[in-house]
Amino acid sequence: MQLIKTISADRRLVLKGLAAAAVVPLAAPAMAAEGLPAQPTGSVAAVATDKAYWAAVKGLYAFTPDVVNLENGYWGIMAEPVRREFIRQSDMVNYQNTYYARLRAGTDFEAVRARVAEAVGALPEEIALTRGATEALQLLVGGYNRLKPGDAVLYADLDYDSMQYAMNALKARRGVDVVKFDVPEPATRQAVLDAYARAIEANPKTRLLLLTHVGHRTGFVMPVAEIARMAKAKGIDVIVDAAHSWGQIDFRVGELDADFVGFNLHKWIGAPLGVGFLYIRKDRLAAIDRNMCDEDFPQENIRSRVHTGTVNFATVLTVPTAVALHQQIGAAAKQARLRYLRDYWVSRVRGFKDIEILTPDEAGSYGAITSFRLAGKTSKVDNEAIVAKLRDSYKIMTVRRAGVAKGQCIRVTPALYTDEADLDRLVEALAVITGTKTG
Repeated sequence: MQLIKTISADRRLVLKGLAAAAVVPLAAPAMAAEGLPAQPTGSVAAVATDKAYWAAVKGLYAFTPDVVNLENGYWGIMAEPVRREFIRQSDMVNYQNTYYARLRAGTDFEAVRARVAEAVGALPEEIALTRGATEALQLLVGGYNRLKPGDAVLYADLDYDSMQYAMNALKARRGVDVVKFDVPEPATRQAVLDAYARAIEANPKTRLLLLTHVGHRTGFVMPVAEIARMAKAKGIDVIVDAAHSWGQIDFRVGELDADFVGFNLHKWIGAPLGVGFLYIRKDRLAAIDRNMCDEDFPQENIRSRVHTGTVNFATVLTVPTAVALHQQIGAAAKQARLRYLRDYWVSRVRGFKDIEILTPDEAGSYGAITSFRLAGKTSKVDNEAIVAKLRDSYKIMTVRRAGVAKGQCIRVTPALYTDEADLDRLVEALAVITGTKTG
C-alpha cells in the first residue's frame, strides 16, 4: 500500500511539472550551461589551448568510454543541457499531444525560426526549417527553376554524395547536361580556385553550380565567396552545402555571397537529430519552386518551399538551447579549439612512414576534419581494414571515405569533448600501423 501511495505521489509531481512546462512560452535560455565558467581572457588562440576551460566544456557531454570517438562528423551528440531540454520538450509534447500541436506549435516554431535566423545573420523570412541539410539541399536543387534544356550544371568530386545524386537527376528532370570535375590533390586554396575557374570556363552553358563549404570527405574549407563571385560573373547561380560548416567554422551566411544555402543543426550546433534549415535570399525566392505546389503557405512565403508533414516537435523546440550553448562557448572559440585539436594530431603524424594527409595546413582551409591515406592503400578493402584495426585493436573510432579522385581515405573528426589524451592514442596507433614505431 505504501508503495502505491509513493508511486501516485510521484506521478502527481510529474504531471504537475509537465502541466507547468506546458504553459511556459518558448524562449532561448540566456545561458544553456550555467555551470560553465567564463572563458579565460586573452586571444582566441590562447583560449583554444586552455586546459581547464575545455575540461569544463568536456564535462557538459556524456559519451561512451568504450571507444575514443574521432568520427564526430556524422552528427554531433547533444551536450547534457541540450539533452535534458530535449527530454523536457519530449515529455511536454507527449503530455499535451494535439492540444499543444494545434494551439501553440506554430507560434513556437516561428520563434525557433527567428532565433536561427538571428544567429546565422539572416532575416526570418529567408529561413525555412527542414529535417536536415540533405532535405534542404534537395529542395533547393530540385526546386531551382531557372534551367532550360541545353543548359549545364556543375559540381565537384568532393561534394556530398546525395547532392551529386540530386544534380545528376536534373538531366532527366530539366534536360540539362551534368558536368563533374575533380578537385586537385593535394588541395590548396589557389589550386582549388584555379580548378573552378577552369571548369566554369570549359562549360560556358553552366547555369547552376553546387558548392560545398566544408567537405565531408577531406574537411577542405572551400573559398566559397570567391568561387560564388566567379560564378555570378558568368551568370551562374550557386547552391552552397553548408551542412558541415556552421558551428565548426565562424561565419555569417552573408559572408558566403550565395543566394541559396542548406544547413544542418544536428552536426556542429549540437541540436537533436533531424533538424536543419534552408536559406534563400529574400529577393531570390522566385528562383525556387514551391515544394509539390504546396498550398499551406502563400507562394511568396519561403515555408512553401518545404513540406515534410509532421515533424518531431521536441527536436525543433530544443534548437534554441543548442544555439544558446553554441553562442555561450562562442563560434570563434569553437573554431579555434577544433583547429587546435586537428593540428595537435596532424603535426605529430605528418612525418610518419607512408602517411598522406589530404587536408592542407594552409590557414583558413581546414577546420576539425582531416583525412589521411596510407601510401598504396586506396581501395575500399584497404581502408576498411585500417578503420577496423584502429577500432578493434586501439579502441579508436574513425570512418572510411570514398569519392576522392586519387583513392579512398580515412576521416578523423574530433569534437569539443575530445582532448589531447584522446589524440595521443591516435598518434600512437598510427605510429605502429605505419611501421614508424614497433608495436
